[in-house]
Amino acid sequence: MNERGKRTMKAVQATAFGDPSVLTPVELPDPAPGPGQVTIDVSHATVGLIDVYLRQGLFKDRPGLARPPYVPGLEVAGTVRALGEGVDGLAVGEKVVAMAGDGTGGYASVFRSDHRRVVSTEGHALDPALAAAAVPNAVMAHIALTRAISLAEGERVLVHGALGAFAAAFPGIARQLGAARIVGTVRAGRLAQAAATPLPYDEIVDSGDLAGALGDEKFDVVVDPVGGALRTRSLDLLAPSGRLLLVGNASGEWDHTLPSNALWYGNTVVAGFNAGGYVPAHPEAVPEAARAALRAASAGLLTTPVEVLPLAEAARAHEKLESHATTGRLLLAP
Repeated sequence: MNERGKRTMKAVQATAFGDPSVLTPVELPDPAPGPGQVTIDVSHATVGLIDVYLRQGLFKDRPGLARPPYVPGLEVAGTVRALGEGVDGLAVGEKVVAMAGDGTGGYASVFRSDHRRVVSTEGHALDPALAAAAVPNAVMAHIALTRAISLAEGERVLVHGALGAFAAAFPGIARQLGAARIVGTVRAGRLAQAAATPLPYDEIVDSGDLAGALGDEKFDVVVDPVGGALRTRSLDLLAPSGRLLLVGNASGEWDHTLPSNALWYGNTVVAGFNAGGYVPAHPEAVPEAARAALRAASAGLLTTPVEVLPLAEAARAHEKLESHATTGRLLLAP
């Protein structure tokens, strides 16, 4: 409550585009759900690269994306607080995860969401931190592997940036879809961490020495959240008629291009998957993907380290993410 008796919630706002110092703890009016909406008492909110890019202003000229002041945050876990008119299939107090349509709203003690972006985790013995860290990304990974491309049973998959937030969802979903072999790549400095990961990779290799590590091995699908020069080198790792699935650009090389003649000659398919653009246009993809994600999480296929900081330390979380000073998924706890 504020001094006038109105209900408020704790949140973090990006007060301007800029460095992590623009992230400021505030109190904001407690949101109520409108028709078709759900409000959630947040236990954990994820911190991801999309939050960093939005805060830096990389997408400031794109219509419909956040402009300051705004509350960052794409994914949350928590319990249903209230249901708007017309919402069924959920109950107050039910454990859920949710994904924001525009990448905002998560860094708060209460999150308001379209009900179609809310996934119940009730009945699954999932730690809420892991649920927030893994389940929404696994939903997106399933959609990417079944709709942006179609991963077939027995195929071989290579995942770049193997321990990254989104990349970490792909081996479990690929295993569930019947992939025969799943290899990850990481920078040399993360090989020791990779050796200890519980994620279901068959092998994780140095991205700086792909030829030495992989020899002549080829893959049916390469999942690339990294971009830049690694994206170009991936073309040589694809089997005939292989698919290169672009799911991010952690390298920050925004002007990078691929050689079109090499794509033509190799019968190569290049597919982009941007969850923020795809899911609003195809909400019907979410229920099946959610069921798959929950099965994968319950089977231990999505287990990844998490680090939880207080909500008020959102700026420090961004600093850690930008400096690569993390060993797992970063979350904020209101």
